Amino acid sequence: MKALLCTRPGKPEDLTVADLPDPEAGPGEAVVRIESAALNFFDLLIIAGKYQYKPAYPFSPGAEFAGIVESLGPGVTGFTVGDRVIGYAGWGAARQKIAIAAKRLVRMPAGLDPDRASGIIVTYGTSYYALKNRGELKRGETLAVLGASGGTGLAAVELGHLMGAHVVACASSDDKIAFAKEHGAAAGVNYATGDLREGLRALGGEHGIDVVYDPIGDRYAEPALRSLAWLGRYLVVGFAAGEIPRLPLNLMLLKGCDVRGVFWGSWTERDPEGHRSNTAELLDWCAEGKLSAHVHAAYPLSEAAQALGDIAGRKVMGKVVLKP
Repeated sequence: MKALLCTRPGKPEDLTVADLPDPEAGPGEAVVRIESAALNFFDLLIIAGKYQYKPAYPFSPGAEFAGIVESLGPGVTGFTVGDRVIGYAGWGAARQKIAIAAKRLVRMPAGLDPDRASGIIVTYGTSYYALKNRGELKRGETLAVLGASGGTGLAAVELGHLMGAHVVACASSDDKIAFAKEHGAAAGVNYATGDLREGLRALGGEHGIDVVYDPIGDRYAEPALRSLAWLGRYLVVGFAAGEIPRLPLNLMLLKGCDVRGVFWGSWTERDPEGHRSNTAELLDWCAEGKLSAHVHAAYPLSEAAQALGDIAGRKVMGKVVLKP
């Protein structure tokens, strides 16, 4: 089989495509022929050796995928050969086949194509866990989403709208804000041409912003935090803009607000039942057409460097996927 490999810490252009033996299903595992593997910003960190998880070399990037079950190992129940499934691997999905614990698979809903299906678990899973479990977002509250046109940002916009919030999309261009508005945002702030703090203050009014969803960090974090209402919640999702910010503690004291970490990957291991419950809700909404699972573009394995470069360059609106 063909596999995209990271052999050392590096950049997207350092990845190679190699031939590997087909995997075999061990006890409790299934071998899945991958039709589509979705990429995320953290794939850039993993291949650079800068992520929380550091797999042994060589490894394939790609945390989530959609495909068809080819074989089952001893002890696997609930799946049959030929089932179409979605999976979360953490890494290792940018290849033609993967052996993975069957408990990490769910059936693909009818009516979902593999490109859209492959990008649901991580981005929508992260955003739903952030808004529901960590942010405790309530109907009628105001939600500001930074990086609103990216993978997790767009998912947060759609989910916030679905959950009954007034969603403010914050992004680096008017086109990205317009795109987010097509997916449920009610208003927007262009932080490349305007002042983020003033823009959020104008839209939040005297009350302020109830929940900030922040997957980008850097210089955008503090002005977003300053926009929070009394007892507001600031969700730390990631640092796609570069630097990890240092937030002044006096703001939390004066606003009575919370800064809450969103480590979805760890939560899925600590609360697998909660993860399964959230995933079931997300898949139902996708099957009902309530969530778009928008795919920006699909690339062959040989163009993985371009795909990851587009993510790094903030050119992506929605998800990018690889087609092994």
